[in-house]
Amino acid sequence: MVDPTFESTSKQVRTKNWDIHYNECGSGHPLVLVHGGGPGASGWSNYNPNIPYLSQFFRVIAVDLPGWGRSQPVAYENRDNSGALAELLETLGIARAAVVGNSMGGASVIRLAYERPDLVSHLITMGSPSGVPGMFEAAGLTEGVKVLERAYFEPSLETIRALTNIMTFDTSNVTDELIQERLNNTLAQRAHVDNWIGGHGKGPMVRLNQEMIPTIKAPTLLMHGRDDRVTHFTHAIRLAGMIRDSRVLIVNRCGHWLQLEHAKEFNSMVHRFLDDNPDG
Repeated sequence: MVDPTFESTSKQVRTKNWDIHYNECGSGHPLVLVHGGGPGASGWSNYNPNIPYLSQFFRVIAVDLPGWGRSQPVAYENRDNSGALAELLETLGIARAAVVGNSMGGASVIRLAYERPDLVSHLITMGSPSGVPGMFEAAGLTEGVKVLERAYFEPSLETIRALTNIMTFDTSNVTDELIQERLNNTLAQRAHVDNWIGGHGKGPMVRLNQEMIPTIKAPTLLMHGRDDRVTHFTHAIRLAGMIRDSRVLIVNRCGHWLQLEHAKEFNSMVHRFLDDNPDG
C-alpha cells in the first residue's frame, strides 16, 4: 500500500460556524487526531508519521483547528476548539469517534469529552495540561512555553529550531525538513500568528472546568513524556486521579512530542487501546 500524502488526503469543509481543513484516510471506527498549539502546528505536521499505520485500521481524521494550519483564522476571544470539533463530527455525519489530542489538543479533547460525551467513544491525550498549574510550574511558565512564545513573536529558522529541539528528548529527531515545514506553515498564515499574539496573556489556550473533568466516562489513555519540558508529566497523573476509567503511560527518554519521538509505540498503544475497549 502506498503511504498517504498530504495532497491525497487534504479536505476542506464548512460547518455551522467554521471553515475547517483536515486530512482523512482509512476506514473503520473514526479516529480524530488533534494537534498542539505551537506555531506551524497542524493535523498533518503533528501526526504524519502515525497516519499510515493507523489508517490501516481506522478512519483517521487529522484536524487543523481554527487558528492553525489551513483552517480559518480566529481571534482568542472567539476560539472554541471543542465546539469546532463537535461541529466537524456532526457535519461529517460521525455519531461517535475516538479522539486523540497532543498538548493544547489534549485539553481540547478532554473538554469535548465532558461537553459532548455522546460524541466521544475513547479519549487519548499526550502531554496534556490538567487545567491548573502543576507543582513544578509554581514559579511561572515552563522552559518550553517560553521558547514557544518566542517562536510566535519572532518566527525564524533559529526560533523554530529552538522550539522543535525543546519539544523532544533526543534532538536527532528534529530534521531540517521538519524545521522548515514548521516555519513555512507559520509564515503562510500570518493572521494565525497575529491572532495568537493578540490573545497572549489573556488566559490559557483551552480552559478546563475542574468540576466537569470527573464526569468523563469514556475509556481514557493518558500518555506523557517523562522528560517533557513544556507540560510536566505529573499533569497526566493528576488527570488519572480525576477520570475514573483511565490509565497512564509515562514514556522515558521522551519529550512533549510523544507521537513523533516514539511513533511506533504510540501507534501500537492507540491501536491496542481501541481494540481492548470496544465502543458499546
